[in-house]
Amino acid sequence: MNSRAFLCSFSPHPDSLLKQRTSLGPPPPPPPPRKGFASATRFQCRVRLISGGAMLHVPGLGPKPWLEVGAVRNLGGARVGEVQERPRRGGRGYRSLVGRVPQEMGHRDPLFLGLLALQHGPKNNWNPTTVGLIQSSFFWGYLLTQIAGGIWADTVGGKLVLGFGVVWWSIATALTPVAAKLGLPFLLVVRAFMGIGEGVAMPAMNNILSKWVPVSERSRSLALVYSGMYLGSVTGFAFSPFLIHQFGWPSVFYSFGSLGTLWFATWLNKAYSSPLDDPQLRPEEKKLILTNSIPREPVTTIPWGLILSKPPVWALIVCHFCHNWGTFILLTWMPTYYNQVLKFNLTESGLLCVLPWLTMAFSANLGGWIADTLVSNGLSVTTVRKIMQSIGFLGPAFFLTQLSHVDSPAMAVLCMACSQGTDAFSQSGLYSNHQDIAPRYSGVLLGLSNTAGVLAGVFGTAATGYILQHGSWDDVFKVSVGLYLTGTVVWNLFSSGEKILD
Repeated sequence: MNSRAFLCSFSPHPDSLLKQRTSLGPPPPPPPPRKGFASATRFQCRVRLISGGAMLHVPGLGPKPWLEVGAVRNLGGARVGEVQERPRRGGRGYRSLVGRVPQEMGHRDPLFLGLLALQHGPKNNWNPTTVGLIQSSFFWGYLLTQIAGGIWADTVGGKLVLGFGVVWWSIATALTPVAAKLGLPFLLVVRAFMGIGEGVAMPAMNNILSKWVPVSERSRSLALVYSGMYLGSVTGFAFSPFLIHQFGWPSVFYSFGSLGTLWFATWLNKAYSSPLDDPQLRPEEKKLILTNSIPREPVTTIPWGLILSKPPVWALIVCHFCHNWGTFILLTWMPTYYNQVLKFNLTESGLLCVLPWLTMAFSANLGGWIADTLVSNGLSVTTVRKIMQSIGFLGPAFFLTQLSHVDSPAMAVLCMACSQGTDAFSQSGLYSNHQDIAPRYSGVLLGLSNTAGVLAGVFGTAATGYILQHGSWDDVFKVSVGLYLTGTVVWNLFSSGEKILD
């Protein structure tokens, strides 16, 4: 007997195997899908659409849209029946693109103005103080609609508020070259009008996210959304020097300003403020979302006295100011720093500015994943928020102090990239905290704290121009570092991750 026959003599007959399987009953159900974004059902894909998620899908962090999810998912004690979706051709790229655009567009414009100052400023004898005034004029309007945008979003829904804002600021973007030719006063007015439209974006987005995203996935969702801002900066820095060189500086504002009106039509048809408004959402998915998120009663009155009496609210306000001072200075003045200090030309300034924002996009998603993992493993939300925001403050503070000691442009760019990369951990710190402490009033609360952040942009960009005219870049960075350290102390003393307002 050969070896094969010998082995087969010990193997059970196929008929006996079939009888054995039948006697054991039906096969066991498949194991439940892995928790987190990898087991995303269709509603999570809709979150990506509505919230304007990241332009770049980081493998392993983002949801897998339109996959078949064939098991019962247990999320926060809610048990929902089997949810299956057939793959839809082209669904992932199309739907993600619709939602990314607002965050990308909103973060390109200050960069365009920074490049415009390099190109157009010498012809008009703009000194650093004048450039700082032009940069800050955007924030005049931006400041006016922060709280108002939050109130509108919490009362009428984030979809219409965000759509209105995008169309408004897109028109103002396209009018910028015309205003610049008419004179400085006209340019300041148009920039302020742009800020009015853009000011409603973050409160409206926060309102939408609070209705669609479960607590266990909050940090990653916010990171995916707001990394769209960073990648908007990447595309702005990457393409604007080419457009300026080939077609002149007005082409930057015309081309990117036209995107908003094209996006708006798709937004009206595909986005929804709440799961309750989405006719295509399966009942099982809708139940899953509503069971694990905040109550849906409309907000009729804002308890301002109660809100302003809470120390964690003031921690958000103070730390938003401290954070945005440094962030907006780097956003608006980075091309000037590369050109004047590192001696890069316009094209090199634009391309090298891409690296820090790419780092921020990656770090934001990494920080979101780390934060949600820590929460899932039992660490309190309060502790996680304090850890992530401490990184978001102390990291930039450290790397900005190193800029005065580097002796090569490459090292300076690396310090900038590391500074902004650690800054992005704030997305899992203070930017996630509004929904932690007051989910029902998250739009209003973000509008309130972001008002302080906008004031930092107004004063910071204007003060930077004044400091540069009478001092140096080291003085600029010292102010930012001081505010980062102040924010670290305030955040760790007074912030909380627990719900304090119903």
